[in-house]
Amino acid sequence: MAKKQLVDAYFRFLNLAQAVQALPSVPKLDAAEDRLLEALTAAWHAGHVLTVTETMALSFAGAPATVHRKLTKLREQGLVKLDETINADQRTKAVVPTPKALAYFEKLAACLEEAKKK
Repeated sequence: MAKKQLVDAYFRFLNLAQAVQALPSVPKLDAAEDRLLEALTAAWHAGHVLTVTETMALSFAGAPATVHRKLTKLREQGLVKLDETINADQRTKAVVPTPKALAYFEKLAACLEEAKKK
């Protein structure tokens, strides 16, 4: 694929993704929440579940208090949940994506497939 075709495909993807994000069924996230959700889900997809403590230590996401606030908002929107059963230590809670979060990423993946077709 030529450079121009790649760039065109990327911008088609961005336009399609913005359309998906504007749907009423899709939670409204700010940039930090979106990036945090992506990081949590990417880690989960790779087979590594982050604990709340590990999540709060993510340096790109800001200060621990900010990350905690963003994590709380993601929980309130039903995009992540805290799971005590994953770790042997019952005091440690793992942050895992919900089916709602996975459906969101499936919609974005469909946008990527659509953008590649043209």
